[in-house]
Amino acid sequence: MASTPWVLWLLLSLAIIAFLVLGGRNLIRACEAANEADWGGKWPNRLDGLNRIFCRRFHRLLTRKIALPATGGVLVAANHCSGLDPLLLIASCQRPLRFMIAREQYDRWWIYWLFKTLGMIPVERTTNSQRSLYVARAAVEAGEVIAVFPHGGIHKIGDPFRPKRGIAVLAGMTGAPIYPIRVSGIRAQGFTVFAVFIRSRARVEGGPPLYCKYGEAKACLLNLAGRLEAKG
Repeated sequence: MASTPWVLWLLLSLAIIAFLVLGGRNLIRACEAANEADWGGKWPNRLDGLNRIFCRRFHRLLTRKIALPATGGVLVAANHCSGLDPLLLIASCQRPLRFMIAREQYDRWWIYWLFKTLGMIPVERTTNSQRSLYVARAAVEAGEVIAVFPHGGIHKIGDPFRPKRGIAVLAGMTGAPIYPIRVSGIRAQGFTVFAVFIRSRARVEGGPPLYCKYGEAKACLLNLAGRLEAKG
């Protein structure tokens, strides 16, 4: 999920600009009022609130049927049509999402602290990725929400959707349900940074959970692809 570092860095930049324009106290109060997920600290929660304000007011986000259970380990799988997608998913859920991202993105010195604070899980793409799967498995079994873009990169709406097997393997290992989420309405689809600044009518819609049995990854992926395949 290579776009994640850029959008989070941009969100931090947005926070600084808003702080200067609106004033510290007013901005903090607005962010605290908008916060809906507990990330385990005041400042991560305020950043959550800022993100919700940005997605709902600037990108006119409309969220439908994201019915994650209040507790327990689950998996979230979404299509990935732009660099805006991670922010939209976070703004649409009432629980913190732990994203799996590429190790080379996670290790960037200037934003590593934020990734660690948000509990992101680095994935080794050039070597064996088994370790990241086991870290994600432990998180799910501890009752957390792991979010994945199973296509493995940005793809435009309408392009063939071919999810990678990692999400199905993780579901089979843990027995956790996969909650498919579709993102649409993005004007600058196919772009990373550009998509964050071009105003959209973003739509995020969830569906019923998908349960995948261990050893049936192929059937699971076909089912998941059918649920996430864009129809327009």
